[in-house]
Amino acid sequence: MKRLLTLLFLFCSISIFAQNSDMPIIQSYDYALPENNVSPIAIGMGGLNVTYAGDFYSSYSNPALIGDNDFSVLMGAFRIKSDEAVNFAEAAQFSNILKPKQLKYISLLAKQTAWTYQPVASVHIVEPPETGVGYRYYDYKLDKVQATIAGSDDSWQPIRFGLNLKYLTGRLVYLVSTNPNSFIDDKLNGFSTDLGFTLQTGSFTYGLAAYDIFSRLYWEHYNSEAIQSRVAMGIQYGTDNFNLNLGLQGKIAQSTDTTYHLGGQYIWTWGSQYYSVESANKALALRAGLYSHNFYGTQNINYTIGGGYNYNIFRFDFSLNNKGMKLKDSELLISLGVGMP
Repeated sequence: MKRLLTLLFLFCSISIFAQNSDMPIIQSYDYALPENNVSPIAIGMGGLNVTYAGDFYSSYSNPALIGDNDFSVLMGAFRIKSDEAVNFAEAAQFSNILKPKQLKYISLLAKQTAWTYQPVASVHIVEPPETGVGYRYYDYKLDKVQATIAGSDDSWQPIRFGLNLKYLTGRLVYLVSTNPNSFIDDKLNGFSTDLGFTLQTGSFTYGLAAYDIFSRLYWEHYNSEAIQSRVAMGIQYGTDNFNLNLGLQGKIAQSTDTTYHLGGQYIWTWGSQYYSVESANKALALRAGLYSHNFYGTQNINYTIGGGYNYNIFRFDFSLNNKGMKLKDSELLISLGVGMP
């Protein structure tokens, strides 16, 4: 009887340990990276936007930018990139890999609120293991829905502030065919929050955003994990038809991967002073920018270009993002939008 009780105790201990051990596959929960930006407007202007309120995806990068918005728009962004094979090591290291061609973002902007859906990760790999025998199967999906609310205060200077509330849900399936004990089928649920702030003084706008500052991802059988927090700040000089943006983005309490961003846009309009969806006239925008960790050599710099055109209630925007002037490796982001009453 004593031996049986000892075996039961060991079995329970092993079970408890298994349910509270670290996830052995995914090694990173870091999502607010410049290359993951969902807005072709922000990408076109250097990969970061915390100051330009004319970006209808701005609730992603700084929720405060919709603090004085008075119209409604339905927008969708689609990602197109060359079909490069992703190996298991890359999939485990980067938790936000997407398919080469897929929907990247849908957003309904309604005055000072926004409702969005974003596929955060979508990876499917079947490859031979290191032994060369059998195969290794890896399938990981993570989706996010987000609610944004923002406001403004003009009693001193035009100040805008905003909050993102995010719910994440996903699933991971993993198996090495020659090792049945390696099988993992686990679900994931979690939450996260962003905060944003802008201040306008004359032709200058200052912006600050903190991403994933309160977050937790809960696996069914593994330890919960926090999402890597990041912060971004920037300054913009703008006129009716031109704006120039400077900014930086990096990890909170860590400075090893800070990126520095520079970009701008120029807008041509016909019969209207502003480039906006509610305008009943035509407008054309051209954008360009770059960003890097250190700007040391062309191979370490991301170059971005983009443009946009709107006619009545319809809007089209695009951007190209490439590193080291390698156009064949560029990511093309296309956005279509329609104004709503």
